Amino acid sequence: MNAVEIEQAISDLALQPFDATEFPYAFLAAFGNKETTLKRLRTGNNNATDLPGGVLLRNNLHIAVCDAGNVGKTLAALRASQATTKAKAKYILATDGQALEAEELTSGETIACNYADFPNHFGFLLPLAGISTIKEIKDNPIDVRATGRLNKLYVELLRENPAWAKDERRSDMNHFMARLVFCFFAEDTGIFSDTGMFTQTVDRMSDRNGSNTHEVLSEIFRAMNISRSERASADPRLPTWATAFPYVNGGLFSGSTEVPRFTQMARTYLLHAGALNWREINPDIFGSMIQAVADDEERGSLGMHYTSVPNILKVLNPLFLDDLRAALAEAGDNERKLLNLRKRMARIRVFDPACGSGNFLVIAYKQMREIEAEINRRRGEVHRGSEIPLTNFRGIELRDFPAEIARLALIIAEFQCDVLYRGQQDALAEFLPLDAQNWIVCGNALRLDWLSICPPTGIGVKLLADDLFETPLDQAQIDFENEGGETYICGNPPYLGSKWQSAEQKAELQAIFEGREKKWKTLDYVAGWFMKAADFGKATQAAAAFVATNSICQGQQVPLLWPLIFQAKAQIAFAHTSFKWTNLASHNAGVTVVIVGISRRLTGPRKLYSISADEGLTVKNAENINPYLAAGPTIWIEPQSRPVSDVAIMQFGNHPYYGAPLIFSVEEARHILTSHPEAQPFLRPLYGGHEFINAAPRACLWVEDRYASMLAELPAVGARFAASAAARKAASNDKAAQKLAETPWRFRDQITASSHTLVMPRVSSENRDYLPVGLLESRAIVQDQALALYDAPLWNLALIASRLHLVWIATVCGKLETRYRYSNTLGWNTFPVPALTERNKADLTQCAENILLAREAHFPATIADLYDPEKMPDNLRHAHERNDEVLERIYIGRRFKNDTERLEKLFELYTKMMAAEKSKPAAKAAKGRKNAS
Repeated sequence: MNAVEIEQAISDLALQPFDATEFPYAFLAAFGNKETTLKRLRTGNNNATDLPGGVLLRNNLHIAVCDAGNVGKTLAALRASQATTKAKAKYILATDGQALEAEELTSGETIACNYADFPNHFGFLLPLAGISTIKEIKDNPIDVRATGRLNKLYVELLRENPAWAKDERRSDMNHFMARLVFCFFAEDTGIFSDTGMFTQTVDRMSDRNGSNTHEVLSEIFRAMNISRSERASADPRLPTWATAFPYVNGGLFSGSTEVPRFTQMARTYLLHAGALNWREINPDIFGSMIQAVADDEERGSLGMHYTSVPNILKVLNPLFLDDLRAALAEAGDNERKLLNLRKRMARIRVFDPACGSGNFLVIAYKQMREIEAEINRRRGEVHRGSEIPLTNFRGIELRDFPAEIARLALIIAEFQCDVLYRGQQDALAEFLPLDAQNWIVCGNALRLDWLSICPPTGIGVKLLADDLFETPLDQAQIDFENEGGETYICGNPPYLGSKWQSAEQKAELQAIFEGREKKWKTLDYVAGWFMKAADFGKATQAAAAFVATNSICQGQQVPLLWPLIFQAKAQIAFAHTSFKWTNLASHNAGVTVVIVGISRRLTGPRKLYSISADEGLTVKNAENINPYLAAGPTIWIEPQSRPVSDVAIMQFGNHPYYGAPLIFSVEEARHILTSHPEAQPFLRPLYGGHEFINAAPRACLWVEDRYASMLAELPAVGARFAASAAARKAASNDKAAQKLAETPWRFRDQITASSHTLVMPRVSSENRDYLPVGLLESRAIVQDQALALYDAPLWNLALIASRLHLVWIATVCGKLETRYRYSNTLGWNTFPVPALTERNKADLTQCAENILLAREAHFPATIADLYDPEKMPDNLRHAHERNDEVLERIYIGRRFKNDTERLEKLFELYTKMMAAEKSKPAAKAAKGRKNAS
């Protein structure tokens, strides 16, 4: 269930007669718990409560119904309950059907209200459904409630008007919904002369069965498109009841006023939506939610992908808002400086070329209005009108409805700011009619010319595009004059790795990157926005910052994208290292993202932000930020054929190369041995990455040439040789396979250890705190889905098992989907290790042994079991922490403070090592010249 569905469910529950016996189960059902779960609770099988009338769902809620007047006492009993602690309940809740109290046990936050009012607190309770909520939703549920009401209306209207669901009418339907949103807001904020005027007019003038509701709405919309001076001559004449509505226009009510036909149910949904108090609507939240109503693919989530204000400010603050606030602080009460700052702000453009419903633009506008209001307060001009034009907040959005909602959200934000900073009277005096300019462009951001939307200077700019067939030609001209202004580009563009891009998206990247980079096809989709922002900066004073998956600053993406950015003379001005970009989706773990700000004009230090161990935000001033988002010189990590440090050689495991018949299950191996016990020396355990992590080896035939003819005479073995030969011969275009068909008993590679093998899976989960390296006996065969260090000193395992190495791999190797993708040439061979003394190696060997012994103590637990971050045994975690401490002291004499500091040291050491490597040929050549002379 999503938040909208939960709000509806608990609202329905609050309206039903209170049933003390049934309430706990009905409450849990409203938060999405399955009937099977509730059935087990009812029978007492899973109900671990120790209180009369209590129901306890483990890891969730301890709830109790009590006698009248005992709610507070019952909540205290729930809090003190041993069962609450033992079952790790997140919430406790008590009610007597008249009052309700609840507490979130982790934070200590509580609610207390009349029973009928508890749906107003649904945001507080959303984590019960696995939904991470935010302060704005907790404090004010109107946005979710309004979305739910409009969603029901939208679905019912499309059911009754199927033609409006087709592509040719969908824009009409979406425009109709935008008009409704404006009317609901206007009637509750004084924009219309009477509170509730729109909803009451529809209720009074339309039939209960909904048959003429479309006609009533059409006349209201028509009235708002006709100025007062022209209404007397309107043809046909406006009905008297419609003339009370003001002239709005601004493009919102121009054009067709056709309205879809209503059913009785649709009319009811409209009236229910209008009954809400839209005064407190939050345009950035509501915009995200309502855009999903009109999107078939997103409707299931109903806008739960809302980006929180703190996350948006991670982009906007370092991009330009911090600078404005610093200028305000420096100005103090100096009227001239305050005036100059206000003039500067009036010339700032904020441009989001993937704006969706306008979240970033709305937040930027509200933050700037707050700063402007403080300037006006210090200058004694509290009621002064804003000099920050909405048309300075530009956007591009591919879909028409979010683009329309973005513009409407900005209009609502402007009015709310005027009310807040100037007062209701001044706000109303200047609000209508709406500005008819179209400053949110509907189009393809990677096809459009950004300079045509945010030009450096001048006016009369026309919309231009690379592909006129995909660009709407009826866009209004954008007039803009911005002499001496600043442009800040921001947003959260679509990510899409190379595998997930459509043919059209590939073509868009091709248009940007072809001729610049041969391997552009492997770039993430978001790379197009970074490149266009860098190109934009060549023509005008601009800075840009985008949210992106951290893959663009890892692995092979780095040497493909970032040299092009730097060639455009852009540099990294600030960055946020990896963090979870969470939203309101149920059980949402969040995607791991970075924020990267780029600019051509930099003064002062660059700022590098990171999340500390205690979840706080730290900031470091750096002379330079490299494309791996570490403080240090700009470098690209290139694959190395041999290690740059004095460590063991790591190589791929043995590839069967069409020799799949040589590999089989352990059970199949037993069958072979039953028939042919003499084959036992030639059957060996086989480990790829999956087999090692799950302690589930397969078996393989491992045959040297000298034994091949003897084993071929064993029917069960000879049949597998024949199958291997056939599979290789079938690869007729592969010369290597044809050659290997002559020795069908062999893997392509035949490498084994004398004493032991260190094994490292090529792909492993990103959820583990350490990489799953391990030790295998010499008989074990490592397959190509893992990497191997044969007979390597054990201290090499300590290096791979360290936090330092995981951070390096995560940064320079990149990921497969979200999992770590380990590379020997790019990860192990480039890993910089200081020169180790024999004492260092002995200490690290001891650490490796301790890790292995800690694992062994939990036999038969697997690597998958032991390294589950929620279940990792204490002795194993301590062994790893000791290993980290020993290794990090070798690097800097103490533990590193965080991963950012780890990366900085690793890049510093890598740079020195590579410089030393490059100097060797020069030194050798100089010595040769000296000897020759």
